[in-house]
Amino acid sequence: MLTSADTDLIRILADPLRLRIVTLLAEETLCTTHLVEETGARQTNLSNHLRVLREAGLVETEPCGRYTYYKLRPDVIARLAGQFANLAESARTAAGNKRACS
Repeated sequence: MLTSADTDLIRILADPLRLRIVTLLAEETLCTTHLVEETGARQTNLSNHLRVLREAGLVETEPCGRYTYYKLRPDVIARLAGQFANLAESARTAAGNKRACS
């Protein structure tokens, strides 16, 4: 069953720019400059989205000189994927169940 934390993550990932950021970070660790180049978003807008992703525990930071690199936390994504897999399995199992109307 999806928890309220899971539904918060789904809501956070529903934003197209945040989903793009997560997709990029799944491929490599990037700094804000790279993410601006890849997404075309303004730096301030991107920083706000990264803050939301960081506070949700989806990404973590890695300081490197004057730059901050961001990397995806695969364990969080895997947990959410597992919840969806459980939902899919429940739907398969319950496919023949139908409640009668009164």
